[in-house]
This record gives sequence, C-alpha cells and structure tokens, in this order.
Amino acid sequence: MNESTHQTGKIISYLTFKLGEEVFAANVSKVLNILELSKVTKVPKSPRFMKGVINLRGSVLPLIDTRLKFEMEETEYTTNTCILVLDIDMAGESVHVGAIVDSVQEVIELDESLIQPAPSIGTKYKSEFIEGMAKKNDTFIMILNMDLVFSTEELSLLKESAAAKVHEQAS
Repeated sequence: MNESTHQTGKIISYLTFKLGEEVFAANVSKVLNILELSKVTKVPKSPRFMKGVINLRGSVLPLIDTRLKFEMEETEYTTNTCILVLDIDMAGESVHVGAIVDSVQEVIELDESLIQPAPSIGTKYKSEFIEGMAKKNDTFIMILNMDLVFSTEELSLLKESAAAKVHEQAS
C-alpha cells in the first residue's frame, strides 16, 4: 500500500505560445485550430488590435493581434507567427476568434495544484484574465482565461465588424 498522502489536483492540458519573451498558455479545450498566417482583409474603423478578418473554410474569422491586445510592442510577423483559432464563450454563445501569436510552443499538462494565483501587482497584463502562473523548466508561464481576455463589448464589436465585412463583400 502506498503511504504517500500527496494530493494531486486535476491534470489540465494547455497550449503554450510566446509573445516576445513571455510564455502564455491557453486551455487546449479553447483552441480549435492552429493556422499559418494568411491574407488578412482589413476592416475599417475597427479597434487597433483587430487586424481584420480571414476566410476560414467559408466562415469569416475576426483576427486579433494578441500583442496589441496585451498592449505590447507591435512586431514584424515571421515564419513562426501563427493564428490560434479560439472558441470564446460570450454570454453563453460560442464565438470564434483568431489570435495572432509570435510562435506556438507545445502542449503541456499541468497539475492544477501547481498553478499559483496571479500576482496582484507588478504585472503589465490585466490580472483578471490571468488564471494563474506555473513554472516549467525555470520559465514562468502565464495561464490565460481566454473567455475573459476579450470583453463582451469587444467581442460584439468584432462580430459586427466581421458581419459588416461579409455584407460588404456580398453586395
């Protein structure tokens, strides 16, 4: 019989990605796909972080530059730059959004008990959408709650902008 009383939490899978030197993680259940950066159609009068829309198998996918959304410096896209197709919950409705990230790293499995609360001060990111911090191989990983990264107003605006672009192309 095992005498160890070490309690482990639930094991959760995350997709890690980089923005600059920072490593972030999104719950894999939120990531529908990883795409290469493709031709982006600009949407007039959209927020600065909204790069435009792309055609995803016949659907219009609003595209967010995650660096700009997190108020980081804009950077040139590289061959590693890719799009995470995310399934965001907006007031019970499923909304698909493309998030441009510098590079995708790997899928990691973390024991829930190893995730520490996000620091309340000293972080340049809004702590309300940082679920916690984890450490792997001496690297801190910020675990994001993707449903909270985008406000309901922003998602509504993105959906409206994308719908307007579709209507414009149809006329």
